[in-house]
Amino acid sequence: MKVILKEDVKNIGKMGDIVNVADGHARNYLVPKGLALEANMKNIKSLEHEKRIIQEKAKKLKNVAQDIAEKITTISLTMKAKAGDEGKLFGSITTKDIAEALKNEGIEVDKKKISLEEPIKRLGSYSVNVKIHPEISTQLTIQVIEE
Repeated sequence: MKVILKEDVKNIGKMGDIVNVADGHARNYLVPKGLALEANMKNIKSLEHEKRIIQEKAKKLKNVAQDIAEKITTISLTMKAKAGDEGKLFGSITTKDIAEALKNEGIEVDKKKISLEEPIKRLGSYSVNVKIHPEISTQLTIQVIEE
């Protein structure tokens, strides 16, 4: 069955694509969840109009993400933590802590968009990757000092 995707669906396609999927998958999952529409002439014509609206919305989101990325690159977070001998922290600094510190700076970033290979457990300076948009990511500098 040919369907028009209303949202990005992993392993199937991106928003606005006309794809061929199994009839059962379309009727039982994609259409009821609002992820797709049946690809008939009426829906294809309305899709063209919606694509223009979606492209404008995507462009605005990308511009907002670019602004956030520029703000993040100018910020250097200083986080205080209790530390023992040799600069080892009691506990650790996680993506949740970094997201809260950014929120205190006036920047809303979901903790899932901050990538740490492992939690920070020592004093020092760290560079953390923040992926704000699928096409935009930036580096955040974090300085961990003793409380």
